[in-house]
Amino acid sequence: MKVNDIRALDSKALQAKLDELLEQKFTLRMQIATGQQGNHAALRDAKRSIARVKTIMNEKHRGDA
Repeated sequence: MKVNDIRALDSKALQAKLDELLEQKFTLRMQIATGQQGNHAALRDAKRSIARVKTIMNEKHRGDA
């Protein structure tokens, strides 16, 4: 998801997206641990997306955006 798309979301949608990404990260971690998932880059991408969403949430909370 692009940064501009994330910035367009309201606070409830941001929280929902964060919850979705955290669940995705957990699922990927479990799949990698059990050998079902060989794509470790997907976990990295999920972590980066979580960081993006949290950054945007923080900016909106502070009033920078």
